[in-house]
Amino acid sequence: MEPRARRKEKVGIVVSDAMEKTIVVRIDRTTKHPVYNRVMSKSTKLMAHDEKKEAKLGDRVRLEETRPLSKNKRWRLVEVIKK
Repeated sequence: MEPRARRKEKVGIVVSDAMEKTIVVRIDRTTKHPVYNRVMSKSTKLMAHDEKKEAKLGDRVRLEETRPLSKNKRWRLVEVIKK
């Protein structure tokens, strides 16, 4: 049997912690415009499972990909990097 592939990890900032055991995390990235070659910043919002409710608004967190936990939740909180 082959060893399992490493799960994807992302780092972002918590923008909402209003739900029970769920946080919304904004992932920022920079891309180059295909025509104008200008560097643009884009962001993605991901919902993540926070079992112990340890992440608060504005915290920098690390997420790990996991099985689908609900309609929109596919990520799990690994650690709070910076409070």
